[in-house]
Amino acid sequence: MLKILVHSFFILFFAVPAVWAVPPEDNSNAADANRNLEGQVNSVSQFSDIKPSDWAFQALQSLVERYGCIAGYPDATYRGNRALSRYEFAAGLNACLNRVNELIAAGTSDLVKKEDLVVLQKLQTEFAAELTTLRGRVDTLEAHTATLEKQQFSTTTKLNAQIITAVSDAFGNRVGGDRDESRIYFANRGRLNFESSFTGKDLLRVRLEFGNFANSNGASQIAAATGTGMTRLNFDSDSNNTLFVPHIRYYFQVSDSLNFVVGPTGIGYTDISTTVTPATIADDGNGVPSLFGSYSPLFRRGGGGAAANWNISKDFVLTLGYLASSPNVPSASSGLFDGGYNALAHLAYYGKQGALGVAYSHGYSPGGVVDIAAGTGSALSNAPFGNNIATTNNIVGAQGFYRFSPNFQIHGWGGYIWANAKNSGLSDISNGRGGTDSLFVNNGDNANVWFGAIGMSFPDVGGRGNLPGILFGIPPRVSNSDVRQDRDNAYHIEAFYRYRLNDNISVTPGFWVILNPENDSRNDTQYVGVIRTTFDF
Repeated sequence: MLKILVHSFFILFFAVPAVWAVPPEDNSNAADANRNLEGQVNSVSQFSDIKPSDWAFQALQSLVERYGCIAGYPDATYRGNRALSRYEFAAGLNACLNRVNELIAAGTSDLVKKEDLVVLQKLQTEFAAELTTLRGRVDTLEAHTATLEKQQFSTTTKLNAQIITAVSDAFGNRVGGDRDESRIYFANRGRLNFESSFTGKDLLRVRLEFGNFANSNGASQIAAATGTGMTRLNFDSDSNNTLFVPHIRYYFQVSDSLNFVVGPTGIGYTDISTTVTPATIADDGNGVPSLFGSYSPLFRRGGGGAAANWNISKDFVLTLGYLASSPNVPSASSGLFDGGYNALAHLAYYGKQGALGVAYSHGYSPGGVVDIAAGTGSALSNAPFGNNIATTNNIVGAQGFYRFSPNFQIHGWGGYIWANAKNSGLSDISNGRGGTDSLFVNNGDNANVWFGAIGMSFPDVGGRGNLPGILFGIPPRVSNSDVRQDRDNAYHIEAFYRYRLNDNISVTPGFWVILNPENDSRNDTQYVGVIRTTFDF
């Protein structure tokens, strides 16, 4: 009889999963403690939400009043329409089988009737094919599970990868030149992220990366061909498809409102905070294709260090972080605290339809590695005192977005940089025409740089997962300086359309125009076109 009951309960589980259940602990109605049901109920009338008109009333009444193996929730409800988990099924089945065994042992023939057993036998016969199929499926799943357990890479680690390929070209005479030196090129970048969790509230990410967009010295090939970083793609990094480890990051929570991020290399502001842009807009493979248009240059700095994120409330998050440029080098003017660094304070508000953030960043760049505009503006804005003068920078920025409807959203960002020279001497400073002039810089000289952009995008327009968008911006420009300032404003105008082929592949045609490249109207307008294909898996 027990075998028959087991098969019958499996039938009930798949055919009418809400007929009975043993509920988990529920403390949501503590105020109704006087209505708690103690143990098994004796009558179906004890359930406040069960009516004689319910389709399963008789089945429930039989299980309650004849076998006494049904329990309710503390608020005297049964909740027959909620889904039944496998744990609840097992607990309920065990309770009813124990009760039937007790009745059989006690010889209570009036409760365990012969007619019931006949019905169960008929059900078993009627559903024999379905039960056989079910057992076959379970056996197959068990075999597949055993195979996966033997062959799986790790019980704690999963692989997330993104491969980007791009066909691109720029049109227009090289900055300071008299001919177009850019040709159509086809390049790639790949990232393999191994992500591991040890507690369920932490995440260790180790990234392997390769690509061939850059020269052997790490400089962008498209920037070298056009004479300006304003033509750069968002993903034009790495050279010779050399595989290396550029990023190690460990995230862990210490409470519901406080978490930390630690990493010895490749940790950027985007890894410790958010850019406060709409979903995927800032993504290398699925968002805005240009380097400048992706997100605020304020967030394009990093190294190795640590950060804390404090959820002040449900809607406000404060990020504090410190990242050293070369934390692994123990020599003078390097290391965790004696070399280049950047420190961030970012307060962000997240609402239902959008978000807004205000940020402050302070950094120091030793001579030889100055790039305060993160390669997104003119050469002068990247190194206003030349590359061999140590420079500090203070940046204030605001960024945000608002979603007017599921198919229309707007985002924008802007910022201002105060740069100071930290030593004196002759320095080669960009002249805006692809060359440099040797000028004298005094310790304490100042320069001011500003930038901004606004964009509109239209999620799912033209199909689910598609994303058309446009963007207008002013790349970083030196507006005031004790040494040299940019002559004019450059203007960045961009349009793109991400077409989603499926959940793993997207194709994005993109095009942008740079008026007055290098913030100098004497330079020819640059036109950049790209067809990006992204594989996410």
